[in-house]
Parts: sequence; C-alpha cells; structure tokens
Amino acid sequence: MIRFLLIFMLLLPGLMVLELTAPAQQWIVLPWTSLLTRITAFILSTFDANVMSYGKVLLDTRSGVGVSVEAGCNGVEACLILLAAMLAYPAPWKLKLLGVLAGCITIQSVNVLRVISLFYLARWDKGFFEFAHLYLWQALIMLDVLIVWLVWIRIVAQRTPPSLPSSPVAAGA
Repeated sequence: MIRFLLIFMLLLPGLMVLELTAPAQQWIVLPWTSLLTRITAFILSTFDANVMSYGKVLLDTRSGVGVSVEAGCNGVEACLILLAAMLAYPAPWKLKLLGVLAGCITIQSVNVLRVISLFYLARWDKGFFEFAHLYLWQALIMLDVLIVWLVWIRIVAQRTPPSLPSSPVAAGA
C-alpha cells in the first residue's frame, strides 16, 4: 500500500505538470477539447438543430448562449488521475493498458453528459449552472474516476493469481 501511494504521489504531479507544457497543450489537450465539443455537438444535433461547435465552444445558434470547454472541464485531468492510479497499482501491464483505455472512455462518456447538461443549464438557469459546474459535476467526475478504478481493481484481483509469500521452509525444500 505504501509503495502504491508513493508511486501515485510521484506520478500524478508529474503527469499534471507534463499536461501543462506547451507541446502537450498544442498536440493533445487542445485537439482533444475541440474533438470533445464536436462529439457533443454531433450528439445534440440529432435532436437540436441549433447546436454547433467552434473549437472549444459549444453554441446555441438561436440564442447565442454557449459554453466554453476549458482546462479542467475536458476530462483530461480526470483521466490523468486514473492513469496515475492504474500505473501505480501492482497489476500486469496488459490489464493496466486495458484499464486505462476502458476507464478513459468511461470518464469521457460521463464528461460528454456533463458538457450536455451544462450547455442546457447555461441556457436555462445561470445560478444552477454555476452550482452544477463548480460543485456537482466536479464531484461526480471524481466519483466516476474512483468507481472506474475500484471496478478495475476488482477485475485485476479476479484475473491475477495471488502471489505466494516466500518462506524459509519452502525455499529450502
């Protein structure tokens, strides 16, 4: 447990700092954020023709109200927390890779729901938008990360045989 905590506490700040570098922002974060708004606009346009995306902005063309998906709202940090936890946990690399992929897809799916809800709340109720944006969805996204990680740990425990402790008797036999 201490090994996990130490590795996690080293990885997480390193990943967060790496994410803030100009190359990571230019090549990963900003393109991802733009893709997130395009995916969200595509989903919404199936039942709301007045939705469009422009870069990191999701806009209602009729009212002019929209939301800008900024750092911290694009799900990247949530995925980095999950990545650090999964890399720090003692598990086979194949399960780590599958866990990170499935986990990030899950987190980003919930994040799309988050952006959709905030988009409509921005149009309908600014006060509740602020509450949902700053408190409710922050907690729900972190809860999503925790649930994904706990489900993954359970899967790892079921698929990984327990390691037998080495004992002097067994070693001498």
